[in-house]
Amino acid sequence: MSRRLAAALSTPLLSVSALLVAASPAQLETPADKPRVLSSWTQTSAISYAIWVAARGNQSQWSAYGFDWSTDYCSTSPDNPLGFPFEISCARHDFGYRNYKHAGTFPANKSRLDSALYEDLKRVCKRYSGMKSRSCRALAWTYYQAVKKFG
Repeated sequence: MSRRLAAALSTPLLSVSALLVAASPAQLETPADKPRVLSSWTQTSAISYAIWVAARGNQSQWSAYGFDWSTDYCSTSPDNPLGFPFEISCARHDFGYRNYKHAGTFPANKSRLDSALYEDLKRVCKRYSGMKSRSCRALAWTYYQAVKKFG
């Protein structure tokens, strides 16, 4: 691997690693920080998504917070429509819906959660080019419109 490529890859990884350390439960005073942690994991940014994916991979570290990690992925829609891997984006969307409903603050957060799903799906679509990219983006828009209306 070239030095330039290694440097390009390591910078974002170090940034995400630093955020994970900053957000680790050992750094939190009490589970009273649950609303802050939940909010940080359900924003529209790629960093928020990356932090949530890392936490999802190590759920036991967060057991004191009582998060609901259950998911039905993309519900009755395909999880991988036309081969586009939407299931993890849908899982994060479920995470937000379930946990904000449990907290009693879902209505105030629904729009952001739906927007986060759309941003996550568009990031999936960036992996493709040409017609595949256009098809993926069209499906992402359709999924977004469905959750906005029916979610």
